[in-house]
Amino acid sequence: MNVLKVRLVALAMFCACLSVPVAGQLRQQSFLSEKWDFRLDKDGREDVWEQVDVPHTWNAKDGTSPDYYRGDGTYRYTLSVSPAMMKKRIFLRFEAASQKAEVKLNGQEVGEHVGGFNAFCFEITPYVHSGENLLEVAVSNRKELNIAPLEGDFTVFGGIYRPVSLLLLPKACITPLDYASSGVYVSQQVGERRADLSVVTKVDNGLKRVKELSVKTDVFDAAGKLVATATTSQAAEGQARLDFTNRLTVDNPMLWDGRKSPYLYRVFVELKRGKEVLDTLSQYVGLRSFRVDTEKGFILNGKPYKIKGVNRHQDRPDKGWAISSADHREDMSLIKEIGANGIRLAHYPHSDEFYTLCDREGMLVWAEIPLVGKALDTPEFTENMKTELTELIRQNFNHPSIFCWSLCNELSKGDVKGLISELNDVSHREDPGRLTVLAANVEKRPENAVPDIMAFNTYPGWYWAEPSEMKSTLERWNRQCGNKGIAVSEYGAGANVWHHWQTGKKTPKADGVFHPEEWQATVHEQTYDAIKRSGFAWGSFVWNMFDFASASRNEGDMPGMNDKGLVSYDRKIRKDAFYFYQSEWSEEPVVHIASRRDVARRDSLTDVKVYTNCETIRLKVNGKECGSPERNGSICIWRKVGLKHGENQVEAFGQRGGQEFSDRCKWVLF
Repeated sequence: MNVLKVRLVALAMFCACLSVPVAGQLRQQSFLSEKWDFRLDKDGREDVWEQVDVPHTWNAKDGTSPDYYRGDGTYRYTLSVSPAMMKKRIFLRFEAASQKAEVKLNGQEVGEHVGGFNAFCFEITPYVHSGENLLEVAVSNRKELNIAPLEGDFTVFGGIYRPVSLLLLPKACITPLDYASSGVYVSQQVGERRADLSVVTKVDNGLKRVKELSVKTDVFDAAGKLVATATTSQAAEGQARLDFTNRLTVDNPMLWDGRKSPYLYRVFVELKRGKEVLDTLSQYVGLRSFRVDTEKGFILNGKPYKIKGVNRHQDRPDKGWAISSADHREDMSLIKEIGANGIRLAHYPHSDEFYTLCDREGMLVWAEIPLVGKALDTPEFTENMKTELTELIRQNFNHPSIFCWSLCNELSKGDVKGLISELNDVSHREDPGRLTVLAANVEKRPENAVPDIMAFNTYPGWYWAEPSEMKSTLERWNRQCGNKGIAVSEYGAGANVWHHWQTGKKTPKADGVFHPEEWQATVHEQTYDAIKRSGFAWGSFVWNMFDFASASRNEGDMPGMNDKGLVSYDRKIRKDAFYFYQSEWSEEPVVHIASRRDVARRDSLTDVKVYTNCETIRLKVNGKECGSPERNGSICIWRKVGLKHGENQVEAFGQRGGQEFSDRCKWVLF
């Protein structure tokens, strides 16, 4: 065992917060990241321990193999606690462990958590002592019938794959035990000239002698100016749990307005005994209103705001789900680069850190639970799903980026309407201010009528028909949903960046070896054209932003991978379809020659395609102008351009706002 002294760090907030210095901060947090001991509880390895850092997954290397390990692992950590720390209440908070975790301290059972994606928190004050303490966490990613997902086209990585932290809080505190949430819930009603806030603060009172407690709530604008304040007091003697509600009004509020202006206010909460401040916590919120109109689509702050979105899975090569803050930031940077304004975080709750990035960057978020493909009609499964949905909502309640809670994805078997109705009721009870949604892939399923808004997954041009079928498909689904407006939650095609064709006309086999990059681009060009021309389609989410691990797949010459990403698994290569969307969505100038990686050419006459959002575009091949292209929006095609034997220099030049932008590549004709 390795002993790591816990270094205490002043913390202004946790959960859905941005870090800011707060004078006299009373709560403290330290991350337990280094020098854990880990054992894979597999035959022949029971006595083999290795030192690891957390976040950690035991599937970092085998997560793309069909026989990847789904079983048990044990973590140990030596926690050194000082006498000064013993004067506080001590909590352990896990941001996630996949999929089941049993926690012990000094041999005593502290608690268990079921579900692989939400945070959980335990108080360890009764179990800890001054000096060294042995923390043991048994984790399992075995398939269990009461734990979702029961199916799914993605690898279920095992381990403590998100951070673990130690919280030191005062005897009376804003509780971290309400489904591991912040303990502060900010509800809002936003109008043109005012925003009315209701701030509920849940308090865990561990003081033996206290007659009255109060909670003061201040709202500060982005410049740090106080714009609203309220205080509520309650009798506290003999009360272990108290809820305080402060109501405030922000006049003439600055709105959280998506990518245009993701303005954030800071809600600062103080728990007080008389004039003494016992605990404090900050939450960042954005003030906005939204709805879905049957004809105009998504409405943000009273104005049409069509969601141009992508889906995201959270894994990386050689890391699985145990990714870093830098990985989160890189993903967000790429999503911003493409020009998206929305993200479906599939198919499970993602890291709080990423939701916070979405708040800051003005990304609209579809958040969902891991109810994928299959559900069981058992009380245990139902209760687990209701708990996971409650955890998702409470832990992420204050994120302004989230506009909907998704109840399931592609439940195509059995009678699940009762379950979905129960989850719908949970969502409305927990959070009346947001919409419910589900992603369906089978028409006329009974549960499709349950949520507030509907979306569907469809893959014309890949799994069925031609990409041109998207238009009629959209219209048919909208009719079946009562013409209330719909979204496309998944669409797309696979692509291996080293597979190419120039003359292919036949749709490649989705489960085949050959996944040409050009066909993926063609599918997106045609399907997105239908989406953007359908006013009743309130949004769309490309499947997927990034290639991701799917251990059961063996296609596209990439075993264990789903290659529908617009960006490669390692985030190094942007596929042609990436640049198509960038030319459609981004405000930055784009000039991109498609099929640039198809270097070895065999036809002396070839079409040349360029994606651009420039006002004018020119093409030169070997220094010669190629005339005017056929242009359809951002897609420009020059037909039957001549190539010479040997090396050919291909150059595209775009003009926008008086400036020139260019792209170049080389092709070799054999």
